[in-house]
Amino acid sequence: MRTTTARAYPNIALVKYWGKADEELILPAAGSLSLTLDHFETTTTVVPAPDASSDVLELDGTLADAGQTDRISTFLDHVRALAGRDDRVLVRSRNSVPTGAGLASSASGFAALATAAAAAFDLDLNARDLSRLARRGSGSACRSIPDGIAVWHAGDDASSFAETVPAPDMRMIIVTVNRARKAVSSREAMRLTAATSPFYSGWVSSTEDYLEQMVAACAAGDFTRIGEITESHALRMHGLIQSTVPPIRFLNPTSHAIFDAVAEARENGIEAYSTADAGPNVAVIVRPHDAEALAEKLSGFGDVRVVGPGPGAHLLTADDEVPPADAATTAAGEGSRA
Repeated sequence: MRTTTARAYPNIALVKYWGKADEELILPAAGSLSLTLDHFETTTTVVPAPDASSDVLELDGTLADAGQTDRISTFLDHVRALAGRDDRVLVRSRNSVPTGAGLASSASGFAALATAAAAAFDLDLNARDLSRLARRGSGSACRSIPDGIAVWHAGDDASSFAETVPAPDMRMIIVTVNRARKAVSSREAMRLTAATSPFYSGWVSSTEDYLEQMVAACAAGDFTRIGEITESHALRMHGLIQSTVPPIRFLNPTSHAIFDAVAEARENGIEAYSTADAGPNVAVIVRPHDAEALAEKLSGFGDVRVVGPGPGAHLLTADDEVPPADAATTAAGEGSRA
């Protein structure tokens, strides 16, 4: 084994993923489509730990808790099975996006981990299989393996992966309303929605229809249709989530105010459309020449960042910036676990 470092970026879904057909394999109930960003990266280093009795996870310079470490170890067990090895490792991961705040930190996190771990364990995976591997950690992570606009295909274990599709150039304005960790995780909220919402089956069938329309709009370079589908599908998802028993609400009054402000901007000649993942923070897609003007209009609602289409997950070299070693290095040598 060797020490490897990878970097990946979060993605924001334009056609949403909400609900699994298979919990163990993390197969989606319907396909989805997203934009991988060029900001808010996760950088992850995998270090062989031959003297450790279990894996160790350091997240943003601090030893992770048992629940976070167990999730990483479960994923690494799958990597070890593919490699035919049983080596334990130290994982050092740093996020530039708040963890668990609805800004897709799990997508960038597991995409970076999959890329680094595959290389550390000498797995020779093509882009399709690396996307499949990332999916086993977090569904949306498979979409952070390709760059730009990516479609995630529903299907079985072999056919459920993400790949880049052609699309017009656009920018996304991220309005961070709240950086706090969500009270209900996306995983748990998905389970509750599928189990209790009377509208769930309709959501699945309509999402497949929306995805077909979205892929066609991307191929045609039709920004208007891309935007209409994006905003409509986001509102449908949050309506679905609120129909869960008991109801779950991710959007707050400020989130709704941003949707309203973007609708007003459209009426005044700036074509833009809102979306939000499972959290209160809002993302707005806009044509590149309108991005800065609209960002200024939205700056009163929270921290604003204009981002563009970003690169897929990739290994770093010695010349790239990597996270420094921290206290967890000592813990790994002692066989400790968070």
